[in-house]
Amino acid sequence: MGPFHVDVLINQAAFCETTAILRRNTTMKGAWLLAAMLLHCVGGRGTAGSVRGCQSQPNCTECLKSPGCAWCKQKDFLKSGEPNERRCDTAKALEDRNCGKGDMVDPLSVLELMKDKELQSDPENVVQLRPQNIHLKLRIGEPKNFTVKFKRAEGYPIDLYYLMDLSYSMKDDLEKIKHLGQDILSTLKNVTEKVRIGFGSFVDKVAMPYVSQVKMKLANPCPSRLDTCQPAFSFHNVLKLTGDAAEFKSRVSKQRISGNLDSPEAGFDAMMQAAVCQEAIGWANVTRILIYTSDDTFHMAGDGRLAGIYQPNDGKCHLDAEGYYTKATEYDYPSVSRLSRALSANNIQLIFAITKKSVPSYQALSKLIPQSVVGVLEADSSNVVQLISEAYGNLSSTILLEHLHAPKELDISYTSHCGNGMHTQWHRSGECNNVRIDDQVSFTVNLTATSCLPEAKKFVIKPQGINEVLTVTVETLCDCNCGDQENSSSHCNHNGTLNCGICSCDEGLLGQKCECEKNAVGDTVGALDAQCRQTNKSQLCSGQGSCECGRCMCRGKHRGEYCECDDTSCPHHNNQLCGGHGTCNCSVCDCQANYTGPDCACSVFKDKCFGENGKECSLHGQCVCNKCVCNSDFFKDDCSELRTPCKKFLDCAMCTLLNEKNDGQNCSLYCGSVKPTRAIDVKSQKFPCGHATVRFIVNSETSDGSILVIYTDPPEPIDMTMVVVCSSISGIIFIGIAVIIVYRLILELYYRREYHTFIKEQQNVKWDETPNPLFQGATTTVYNPMHVGGM
Repeated sequence: MGPFHVDVLINQAAFCETTAILRRNTTMKGAWLLAAMLLHCVGGRGTAGSVRGCQSQPNCTECLKSPGCAWCKQKDFLKSGEPNERRCDTAKALEDRNCGKGDMVDPLSVLELMKDKELQSDPENVVQLRPQNIHLKLRIGEPKNFTVKFKRAEGYPIDLYYLMDLSYSMKDDLEKIKHLGQDILSTLKNVTEKVRIGFGSFVDKVAMPYVSQVKMKLANPCPSRLDTCQPAFSFHNVLKLTGDAAEFKSRVSKQRISGNLDSPEAGFDAMMQAAVCQEAIGWANVTRILIYTSDDTFHMAGDGRLAGIYQPNDGKCHLDAEGYYTKATEYDYPSVSRLSRALSANNIQLIFAITKKSVPSYQALSKLIPQSVVGVLEADSSNVVQLISEAYGNLSSTILLEHLHAPKELDISYTSHCGNGMHTQWHRSGECNNVRIDDQVSFTVNLTATSCLPEAKKFVIKPQGINEVLTVTVETLCDCNCGDQENSSSHCNHNGTLNCGICSCDEGLLGQKCECEKNAVGDTVGALDAQCRQTNKSQLCSGQGSCECGRCMCRGKHRGEYCECDDTSCPHHNNQLCGGHGTCNCSVCDCQANYTGPDCACSVFKDKCFGENGKECSLHGQCVCNKCVCNSDFFKDDCSELRTPCKKFLDCAMCTLLNEKNDGQNCSLYCGSVKPTRAIDVKSQKFPCGHATVRFIVNSETSDGSILVIYTDPPEPIDMTMVVVCSSISGIIFIGIAVIIVYRLILELYYRREYHTFIKEQQNVKWDETPNPLFQGATTTVYNPMHVGGM
């Protein structure tokens, strides 16, 4: 194991990554801090080597409170009339403006090791966490990183307290436990030579509906009269921690089972008392393990109301001389959060040894209690020794680093380096899993002060379940100590006191160097500055000059009483001042002849407003700055096109046609000034606009700019009855012909297929001429009656 050292991370890329994670996982204390940290990643100065933004402040103390700022106390640093805020800027900006390094007030964040013992496993002096004490001096908004290392010591002493459910269902488990004390000690001695073991038991609150209040049942709560049980109790510290296995066996063997009415038990009461009763249990400053065994679930905060117990658990020790919890019927069961805090505060690691049916409930509970694990217990607790060994291994393999009692002015985050090149991103705590004995892990801790601390504050960083802590003392660098105080300073014309480069003037004098006398206008620098503002909300000398004794001294090309005139800030057009057609006078363009407008871009000519018809904007618009501004419903450069003419004049055409049939109807509402006319030669004209009741044409290209609407009647209506009848007959005929054609085609295909089949069969016929042995041919005998044989 190498020596421990604190690594201050000043690498730019690492810091930028830190900032990005902090933005995701913590709440910044204002937009200014976030902006400063973002700028910090760009480049800079100081330990982090980065350029940061700075919000200028009027004095040194406020300047140091602003992230990224430094203060220049150099006497002649400011030009005449410059405000004191100009002394407050980033260190690089001040250096670029020739502020000497000796005159720059820019304290750097500092980390000092106060106690840094090396990691060691000496049983008499175990050190698992390094360093043990550090002192930090922080600038506001400037993160500081340091490294914490942890190595679990081999052979570290263990205190194990066995907390057992003694309700009647655990009867066979008690018989097993009575004989397992030596086995448990022997198993843990494989890990360390120094092991102590204690024993406690619990049942439930002695009140209805948890425990029967019948006198006989109070004395013997067993469900059967044939059994003998001890009276119910909430928690009993049977044996404080001891290294004597024989005593463990002796005391536990005297225990008798008990009983209650409902299934859940008073396990929370028992765990709370076992955690907070340090002296009664005998906890030492070693690894503390609490074994909790049960075969059922647990009562929790609020369940006490069933028995009329409303007072919340106070989280204090209430054991009598015999080790019994005496306030069980006065205080409700503890809440999960209060129990978790008590276990964590007393560095107790918890092992739930639970039967299989209750495992899901305890797994959910374990997620809410840090440094706790769940193991499955056999029905008779026969595997308890193996379970303790495995569960302790799981507890030992997880290291969780957290901080306690940190001031709210600090943002704290961690990144974990767990070996094998594995590391986590920035989180609110550090965590490493699968850490074995003698494995070393490290955590990078990032601290950022978001505001000034009134005094030095302390908090601790510690691994959960481990009693070693790192004490961190933090103070913020918010005060100035310039060391240049000078009474009746010559820099102040011997009329004031110089401190941090600023003159505090004597009575009756004002100004940067106490050069201005008070007058009737006012008796403060603010009153003199008011004379240099055009309005109450204006900047001093319009931001373009300095105020000297109530008068503006303008810079550059600015002029005027308040430096309000700038002959270079007129509007531009086509990248030219005043469009190249005028001169700039106090931010206003004086245009040449034939040009107008704020940027002299508007020409009085109209040559670009005439279209093909030779009319200005086609008589449907106005020529403005040599460009047509069309009337509504007209578009194109020369306003020659009418937008949606058919839709616009449909109602007009319909109304006019209807007016012919019904005299007296007024269509001016639809037509306005347009007077539609009926078409004379319908056959020679096309009517692009149509409707079921009217057809019409809209012509906007007239000599006087008026709109002409020509309408006519719609086409003659078609006799729909004849259309329907003819369509039906035609459809029937077409369908009939189609059916006949399809039928004939199917029949033709069938014939062709049959013919081809016949031809194929004919070709496959073969004649066999082999004689039939059973066949005898016919014999013909001819007799001649005229013939006589032998004659």
